[in-house]
Amino acid sequence: MPITINIKYAGKNGSARKFAEEMEMSGTADAVRAEPGNIRYEYYFPMNDPETVLLIDMWENQEAIDDHHASAMMTTISSLREKYDLHMTIERFNGPEKDTKDERYIRK
Repeated sequence: MPITINIKYAGKNGSARKFAEEMEMSGTADAVRAEPGNIRYEYYFPMNDPETVLLIDMWENQEAIDDHHASAMMTTISSLREKYDLHMTIERFNGPEKDTKDERYIRK
């Protein structure tokens, strides 16, 4: 069952955006995307909060997440979080979330 984790990184003076940019430019984000079990790894920027970045991170299962957390990649990511002095909040969603009662509101 897929697991989605929304991570909000918050900083000051544009540091969260700089973190996401460095993750992308350095190839670290692509390396995470290439890890076994990764389904999605994408950064988004809220229009009403320039000091926050949202990462949507999806994995096939908990084992894939555990392997990712045990990898050397986490040392790199942790170092970048420290470099940019970021604070995090996390939301976790297990399994597919399909609610057909809202289908009528979705324009396809």
